[in-house]
Amino acid sequence: MRQTGIYRSGIPHRERGDGERRGPGRIARPRPPAAGRALRLGVSALAAAALSGCGLTYTSPRVDPADDSLPVTVVALTAATVHVANRSAYTPRALPDAFRAVAGQGSLRGTGALPAAPEIPEVRHAALETRLPPDIAPGPYRIGVGDVVLLATRGSASTVEQLSGLLAAQSQRQGYTVRGDGAIAIPEVGAVKLAGMTVEEAEDKLFQVLVENRIDPSFSLEVAEFNSRRIAVGGAVGAPGLVPVTLQPPRLAEVLAAAGGLTAKDEEYAALRIYRDGALYQIPLATYFARPALHDTLLADGDAVYVDTTWDLDRAMTFYRQRLDAASLRSAARRDALEALETEIGLQRAALAERRTLFEARTALDAEARDYVYLAGEVRRQARVALPYGRQASLADVLYEQGGFDTTTGDPAEIYVLRASGGAGAVGEIVAYHLDAENVANIVIATRMQMRPNDVVFIEEQQITKWSRSLQQMFPAMLSAAAN
Repeated sequence: MRQTGIYRSGIPHRERGDGERRGPGRIARPRPPAAGRALRLGVSALAAAALSGCGLTYTSPRVDPADDSLPVTVVALTAATVHVANRSAYTPRALPDAFRAVAGQGSLRGTGALPAAPEIPEVRHAALETRLPPDIAPGPYRIGVGDVVLLATRGSASTVEQLSGLLAAQSQRQGYTVRGDGAIAIPEVGAVKLAGMTVEEAEDKLFQVLVENRIDPSFSLEVAEFNSRRIAVGGAVGAPGLVPVTLQPPRLAEVLAAAGGLTAKDEEYAALRIYRDGALYQIPLATYFARPALHDTLLADGDAVYVDTTWDLDRAMTFYRQRLDAASLRSAARRDALEALETEIGLQRAALAERRTLFEARTALDAEARDYVYLAGEVRRQARVALPYGRQASLADVLYEQGGFDTTTGDPAEIYVLRASGGAGAVGEIVAYHLDAENVANIVIATRMQMRPNDVVFIEEQQITKWSRSLQQMFPAMLSAAAN
């Protein structure tokens, strides 16, 4: 390389003869020709020394499998090698229990036989426990307030036709609602108390009353509408509401079918919760489907069935309020008990929020243990990337979450995942999984390559980038040498 001129402020100054100006208002002193040649030779010698790399060599980071001091094995990333790499054991860290727990461990006070507060597990991912309700002995249906009984008589020329409310035509049928005092009112006969009786006992009672009133006792009695005994059904069902208790003892499958059937999509966390006499029972939905015998679980009047698919406290409280209204809990004392329960639940929610905030603050201060992956080389930003909680992260996740890499400086054909070998007797050995993403289709492999703690993702420079950076560092050194 031959020096043809010295650059100052970006303007080339050629060698001038005697008397020429070298700057504004200055006349250059004459320089002997031999001295000028000596200066040019000195500058050329310094440039040659710089180009020869004496103490000015640019070192580019790279993966070197030939380095004997640190054994490195380069493995090309393919579908088969990704499968082998992903077999290394790793369980992602889980979030603290405060992020899976919900408030709701309160209890009402001063409400008599009020059912206990819904029991909601603190840890969502734990297996749901099966708590079956106690067996009940089915008994005959007993008529209650609000039921509608149907009295049917046969048409005849008897004195029964004189009862305008009983007979008007052949095979007359007349319905009577059981009043609040437990009786039905039959014209020409009066009030007959039927509440608390079975259908057979009610027939005997009516037979006796008709005989006493000298009326032909040829009749039949049946319950037309069942309104006195009900079972509340809510949650993930087609039509939440109240299902009446009929002559046949109600079974769990029949009650769910009457409410429109189950609509829960996720069996893993769904459960059938049964409230009875202040106690809570639970049947996981997966267990309910696996054991057909549970479909025949007998239910009783006053039971509440809730198909719970989440640990959402607000939904459980809504259903719980409906259950309280169904039980006619309207007194001031019971309202106070509900307010106390909400206050207790609010305190528990505040405690959970405080625990979560504390965890987030500790994480921001780097006081919580985390698993990290390190980015090096020609990435957008060399950084330490935390692996996510509760799931696996892929090579593509780590790269593109940080903005990927610049293909003008980074070589897509030279992407490496450096991982310390975990095999027996392989202490200090490193496996370099090589991804050639020059063919963009190979990025699909990056989406399948799972990251492990302390992995190092390295991207090598483009060849033109190495030359450019070498020249950027070389020219200042050459000019400095020339100036000296």
